[in-house]
Amino acid sequence: MKSLTFLFTLITGISALPNPNPLPQDPTPSPAAAPVLPLSSSSRWILDGNNKRIKLRCLNWAGHLETNVPEGLHRQPLEYITSWIASNNFNCVRLTFSSDLTFSGPTTPVHSSFTTVSQQQSKPALINEIYPGIISKNPWITANTTTLDVFAKVVDSLWAKGVMTILDNHVSKASWCCNLTDGNGWWDTASGYNPFNSRFFHTDQWLKSLQFMAAWAKKHRGVVGMGLRNELRAFLLQDLNGRKDWYTNVKKAGDLVHLTNPDLLILVGGAQSSTDLVHLKTKMLDTSGWKGKHVWEMHAYSFTVTFPDPFKNCDLVKAGYGFWSGFVLEQNKAYTGPLIMSEFGVGMQGSDVNGQFEGLNEQDHRYLDCLVGYLKGNDAEWAVWAIQGSYYIREGTIDYDETWGLIDHEWKGWRNEKFRAKIGDLYKVTQGP
Repeated sequence: MKSLTFLFTLITGISALPNPNPLPQDPTPSPAAAPVLPLSSSSRWILDGNNKRIKLRCLNWAGHLETNVPEGLHRQPLEYITSWIASNNFNCVRLTFSSDLTFSGPTTPVHSSFTTVSQQQSKPALINEIYPGIISKNPWITANTTTLDVFAKVVDSLWAKGVMTILDNHVSKASWCCNLTDGNGWWDTASGYNPFNSRFFHTDQWLKSLQFMAAWAKKHRGVVGMGLRNELRAFLLQDLNGRKDWYTNVKKAGDLVHLTNPDLLILVGGAQSSTDLVHLKTKMLDTSGWKGKHVWEMHAYSFTVTFPDPFKNCDLVKAGYGFWSGFVLEQNKAYTGPLIMSEFGVGMQGSDVNGQFEGLNEQDHRYLDCLVGYLKGNDAEWAVWAIQGSYYIREGTIDYDETWGLIDHEWKGWRNEKFRAKIGDLYKVTQGP
């Protein structure tokens, strides 16, 4: 989830077009057997191994922070968490990772990872309080268990329950994301280099990290896709050359991932923190190197739109979504492809007023109604931010309480059942090829 706000000028434009031949609505699905793999893309659809549409209904699970260990294992056994995901009808997880994981972390024992973070941040409680909870709840983590072993166990536990994984390269330096000075926003080899936004985003290491994880995924069938980079964002004099750096680097990464593991879907987000794909209208990205595997990404939060209370005019907001990214769902265009809203969400600590889920405030309530209406109308893929109810450490705070988490601080159950009801219609499949 980004903490960065962009001026998102809503321009009435093309909204994604609904399928002219809608299918009968399916009931909310129950946890099912694992889908037939590999997945592929055709026009605006994601298809399973039998060429039947499969709709991704996902949640995000953070593994990209300083410890390079997926969150929550200090609160619940892994099997409890993955069973909760499956039993609540999510069929995939967008599992985030840092490039640091592949350069300094894959063979690092979990205990050493927490020790290092404790030493670097003078937070001994990570070892004294958090780590004992991890091995108590998850005794399969031993002195020899590495950070990448934990990723493997998470992916395999999900897949055993029919839940797919999309690996997402979230940041280069393991840390919380995102702002314009975290050094993870734009390639260091791109024009207009500045250290504030690019000091950790080393292009060569990023490519090697993607290649490493794509090769690793071959051993874990549950991994069905790779997000090339989360929330690309230029700053100062960057991205002033007609998106040349975006076209060049995204193509290079997609080609490399597909060459390494041709079974993976390849997810590509636009500029401006995955809110802007509008440049595709005049110049299509060369995806020929991964034909039949391409998926577009889009993010949208209430703070993405900075006009005063814009959600009072939902039609205008939907038109904005369509203009900036949703247009890729139009069929028979060079840019046509599946679109996953891979991040959206609200705070979960709001009160229940007149039976309505309020989120942080009334604007969040209207935002969620508008966004769900947009996704429902287009029957698009989605991944809500996020499952984690707490973090080992976030921005210097140990056992940080994530008020945006679907699950509560103890990782036991829904933090706010009203949110669950709000997104209920998104599980339905109403369109298809």
